[in-house]
Amino acid sequence: MGLMDRIEPNEENQWRAASSGVEGWAKGIRPGPNKYYMVSVDAHLMPPMTLFRDRLDKKWHPRLARIETRDDGQRYVIMEGMRPERLIASDFSGDDLARSKAGGDHRMIMEGIGDPVGLKRIQDQALDGVDAEVIFPNGPVLLMWSSTDAQFVNAQCQAWNDWAWETCEPFKDKCNPAAALATGEVDLAVAEVQRVAKMGYRTLILPCKPIWGAHDVSHINYNLPVFDPLWAAIQDADLAICYHVSTGRDPRAARGNGGAIINQVVHSFAPTIEPIVSMCSSGVFERFPKLRVAAIEADAAWIPWVLQKMDECYHKHHFWVRPKLQNLPSDYFRSNCYASFGEDKVAMDFVEQYGLVDNLMWANDFPHHEGTWPYSAEAIERSFGSHLKEESRVKLLGMNAAKVFRFDIPDEYRS
Repeated sequence: MGLMDRIEPNEENQWRAASSGVEGWAKGIRPGPNKYYMVSVDAHLMPPMTLFRDRLDKKWHPRLARIETRDDGQRYVIMEGMRPERLIASDFSGDDLARSKAGGDHRMIMEGIGDPVGLKRIQDQALDGVDAEVIFPNGPVLLMWSSTDAQFVNAQCQAWNDWAWETCEPFKDKCNPAAALATGEVDLAVAEVQRVAKMGYRTLILPCKPIWGAHDVSHINYNLPVFDPLWAAIQDADLAICYHVSTGRDPRAARGNGGAIINQVVHSFAPTIEPIVSMCSSGVFERFPKLRVAAIEADAAWIPWVLQKMDECYHKHHFWVRPKLQNLPSDYFRSNCYASFGEDKVAMDFVEQYGLVDNLMWANDFPHHEGTWPYSAEAIERSFGSHLKEESRVKLLGMNAAKVFRFDIPDEYRS
């Protein structure tokens, strides 16, 4: 009996397993023959909870995140640069329980199995039709940027980068981890780009805001030429840049009624758009035309509106805009930028109309609850419907990702 045979959607998640099916598709999205090549460009891997304590110099230990039980009996996460965050215990069941356990085995290989064929993570993803994945940090490691001290952040980034490559390198054709950068000091980031490129990395994750915390006009940002040495190093190494939601500043700005919705829609998704606009509007892609930049886990329905508004502002504020660009900001998005989408029917309704088929890439956000695993086939069918062209499905599900993140496409998918 396989894992999917044991997973039952709990009552609140019955909708996840629902699909009316589709007609006219040349291939399928479920495991088996005659399947589309599928790359999830957003997945997560949990390292050991003691990763930083085990690998960092002891001078950093007092500043590392910790869990503290207070007089009220509640447990709080205490970390530099953030307010104490209360841990809320959840009683998971059904597919919620399966998601809470999946992707958390940092050993990668199932107990008692040393052969890569027994790789549990690859097996779990294969149940969802996934042939390859781009992997980002999970859990507390995503909080490595929660300090304005670039040296401290860099030490944590290096620990993740070393561990993630050690763990994923044997399976790099399927598991493509993202190396983390400390962007508060450009020289540190450049040195780390050069180091991880030699290791074999193909992908980078930069925080959505270079320096952690509330807005400070004195902080460097991605639109400024101070980052040119970093862009040059990344372009020379042919690495893809990713801006993942909820990095760079504390996204949990709301509490109480509706907080979970407010925080995800406003304080996680919206800040991920900012670095994309910064780079498209400031001439970065004129100076470094080979850069590939992706917004991750913010979906894609925002793109037509942002492209329109960037161009409108460029024209209407022409007297303030510096530098003058050779092309419109939207042109640089189309030539250099990408975005992941999960279950985003609105984006699929307009992706062909607005000429964005080459810019979007599917992801299941394994194993997060806001993702679609293990019911991605149903989610894709609900989102895609029957109106997309065959060429569009092929690109959106995997071929765009293969180009951006330098995956070798297996022979069976090349026809």
